[in-house]
Amino acid sequence: MIAHILSHPLRLAASTLKITALTHLAFSHVLQVSPAQGPSMLPTFAVDGDWIAADMTCRRGRRIAVGDLVLYKIPLFPGQNGVKRVLGMPGDYVCLGTPGAGEDGGGGGGGSEVQMIQVPKGHCWIVGDNLPASRDSRQFGPLPLALVQGKIIARVLPWAERGWMGNGLDEVRDA
Repeated sequence: MIAHILSHPLRLAASTLKITALTHLAFSHVLQVSPAQGPSMLPTFAVDGDWIAADMTCRRGRRIAVGDLVLYKIPLFPGQNGVKRVLGMPGDYVCLGTPGAGEDGGGGGGGSEVQMIQVPKGHCWIVGDNLPASRDSRQFGPLPLALVQGKIIARVLPWAERGWMGNGLDEVRDA
């Protein structure tokens, strides 16, 4: 089979083109592997050195739930992607500020009044796991689901820490 393809330059070119196109489609629309950088997702991901895999079939909010980690286009920095945790989906109520931050930290503790908003239709509310070091929905508001590119499904590197990423929430069961 391979000798048959290699013996004909036109077949070799066609096969190479097919493999290149399928690889491009797979990494653009099915699975993307990329680094997770920055302090906003500590302790889930290290500041530098963690590589993650994203299921790109979960675009635009498909099969996304509260607690999931998502890959998204950063609205404040066009052309850049980020990773955050979904805290609210359309119709959910979320806290606008950082709980327990006090009056100068933007909302929640220390005598200041907690402000809540309802996540609008077609949007989600995302935050980093390390709230003080995260630029997220608390700064730019609800994220349009159209900017969600995929759901993080695995940590690929470092090799010793590789594994599947769940959404971290336990199902509530009736007592």
